[in-house]
Amino acid sequence: MLSREAKKRREAAEAFADAGRADKAALEKAEGEVIAKYLPEQMSEDEIKKLIAAAIAQTGASGPGDMGKVMGVIKSQTAGKADGGTVSGLVKEALNK
Repeated sequence: MLSREAKKRREAAEAFADAGRADKAALEKAEGEVIAKYLPEQMSEDEIKKLIAAAIAQTGASGPGDMGKVMGVIKSQTAGKADGGTVSGLVKEALNK
C-alpha cells in the first residue's frame, strides 16, 4: 500500500512539473520522500536479474510463454522490494533473448 502511495506521489510530481506547477511538484515530491522512508530498501536491477536467471533455470523456462512460471517463482522474493512492472519487464526481456 505504501509503495503504491509513493508511486502516486512520484507520478503526480512529474505531472505537476510538466504542467509548470513547480510548487505543487515540490509538495508531491516531499510527500513521496516521507512515505519512501517507511518502505523496505528496493532491490537493484542487477539483483532482480540474478533472481530471474535463477528462476528461469529452476523452471526450465524457454520463451515468453513461460513468463507465468518465472513470475510465480520470483514474485514472493521481490514482493515489497521491487516494482512489479519493472520485474515483469525484466522477465520479458530475459525470456525474449
